[in-house]
Amino acid sequence: MLTQDVTKELETILAGLAEQGKEPTVALVKARLSTSVPIPALIATIKSWKSANRVPKVEVSAAPKSDADKLADLEKQVQALTQRVISLEQQLSEKS
Repeated sequence: MLTQDVTKELETILAGLAEQGKEPTVALVKARLSTSVPIPALIATIKSWKSANRVPKVEVSAAPKSDADKLADLEKQVQALTQRVISLEQQLSEKS
C-alpha cells in the first residue's frame, strides 16, 4: 500500500496558526490540508502539538492513480524504451 507522509504539512499548518495567534482545532487544520487526513490522526497530532509542541509522524494512504494517469505513464515508458531500442540498433549497425 502506498503512503504519503504529511508530517511537514501539518507542522507548517500548526506553526502558521500559532503565528496568527489561533488555537489549533481539527476544523482549522483540516481546512488547510491539501490531502485528506483521518480525524483521529488530526486529534492526536493537535494534542501532541499542544502538550509538547511537536508533530508525530503522520502517514496517510496515497491516492491511487487514475486510469488516465496510469496510461500516460505507460505511454511515456513505451516511448523511452522505443528510443533506447533505436539507439541500441544504431550502435549495433555501426559496429557491423
